[in-house]
Amino acid sequence: MLDIEEKLAHLTRTVDELNEVVARQQGEIDTLTRRVHMLMQREGEREAQDSGGVVLGNERPPHY
Repeated sequence: MLDIEEKLAHLTRTVDELNEVVARQQGEIDTLTRRVHMLMQREGEREAQDSGGVVLGNERPPHY
């Protein structure tokens, strides 16, 4: 019985540690998602200014 209690305590600690890691990673993912959205929005605004207000997704770069 003591062996089972020790294993359960170890598994509980491991699950708690993994939960902390997952929670931290979710926070980082949320932050990165917001940053990517902000950058995409900025780039869209920049493209709109450069192309006279029309953003074309399939527009070829100027070197073609």
